[in-house]
Amino acid sequence: MKRLIAIFILAAFPLRAEVDITQVTSPSGLNAWLVEERSIPFVSLDLIFPGGATLESDEQAGVVNLMTALLSDGAGDMDAQAFAARSEELATRMSFNAGRDSVSVSVRFLTEDAEAVIDHLRLALTEPRFDEDAIARTRGQLLAQLRRDALDPNTLASRAFSSVAFDGHPYGRETNGTPETVGALDRDALVAAHQGAIARDRVYIGAAGDISAEDLGELLDRLFEGIPETGWDLPDHAEFLAEPGVEVIPFDGPQSVVAFGHAGIARDDPEFLTAYVVNEIFGGGRFGTRLMRSLREERGLTYGIGAFLSSGALGESYQGRLSTDNDNVEIVLELLREEWAQMANDGVTEEELKRIQTYLTGAYPLRFDGNSSIASIMASMQYQGFDIDYVNRRNDMISALTLDEVNDLAFRLYDPDALFFVIVGQPVGLN
Repeated sequence: MKRLIAIFILAAFPLRAEVDITQVTSPSGLNAWLVEERSIPFVSLDLIFPGGATLESDEQAGVVNLMTALLSDGAGDMDAQAFAARSEELATRMSFNAGRDSVSVSVRFLTEDAEAVIDHLRLALTEPRFDEDAIARTRGQLLAQLRRDALDPNTLASRAFSSVAFDGHPYGRETNGTPETVGALDRDALVAAHQGAIARDRVYIGAAGDISAEDLGELLDRLFEGIPETGWDLPDHAEFLAEPGVEVIPFDGPQSVVAFGHAGIARDDPEFLTAYVVNEIFGGGRFGTRLMRSLREERGLTYGIGAFLSSGALGESYQGRLSTDNDNVEIVLELLREEWAQMANDGVTEEELKRIQTYLTGAYPLRFDGNSSIASIMASMQYQGFDIDYVNRRNDMISALTLDEVNDLAFRLYDPDALFFVIVGQPVGLN
């Protein structure tokens, strides 16, 4: 029991001005970023394998998601129950997740059990069983979720927006597949997806906790023994194709969901951080943003509204979401265009910029609140293309932004005439 408690009671990582990151290269050439924290005998390790659902064919959409969901359902000579029992015995927590752009793996373990846990994880990554009963059970769960999604107006709006914006590209299809494609997946498809999505040539590794660079390198080589060198090829970049206009998807109910947006900015663009700051002023999803103030606080047209930079590995857009009464949709679209035009023409004020700079630089250290979050950030930073010192320069970069720099970006990013809307509901006057 004490060993299990130790997994959940994490020492708060000291919030400090500098995060000391060590670049680790294993004897076999694997690269990782490590933040050592020796006060608690606990280690977090995160892996990101780029590709995810974008690697799938249209006919097998959802196969990477199903495959990933089965990685902890038995491996080697252990069935699902035995694998779970061994995880409990080691007091480790493993998670496997698939998304549009990647497969991610997280593991947390006590230092004294490092080798045993790594062996256990390697078994899941190299010898998943994909037993027929586990496939049937997990596939049934995913199909049930797909049926629920088909009745969710928010999901319908997001899917419709993507299908138009990225028509013909994997970004334009269902990340988790359809009932038809998932229902047709068999064990052979899962084995192939496992070989295609998890490979040494496409991994980013972050670690934090009670481990040295030398020990981490040795553990990584131990973990990756037997993992394929290369995986499936990544698809090409996705161009944003949606033309300005409005698409209505009928859906019964008193409210409509509105998805809106246009082309965005790539995450490796030198001005991406500037765009992030601008959006936090405009549509960051909190009280006090331009959109929240205009549509909720002043007019009560929605409970919440947010805009976000959807900048994936293979394509980018600038999107927003809200729900509103069917009677209000027409005025909401008008107000959104007006707010967009004001940003495009006038930008932000000095007061708005100073306020968001204070907020963003103050909130950033709170992300580093334990080994688990730090390991995740270390892997994510590499995946997103940041340099190793970005975490220590990020706040200074935000503080150094001038009003002219921010507004030059706003004038280029916001285009009210390019807005594309998807409305799921019964909007009055737009049916």
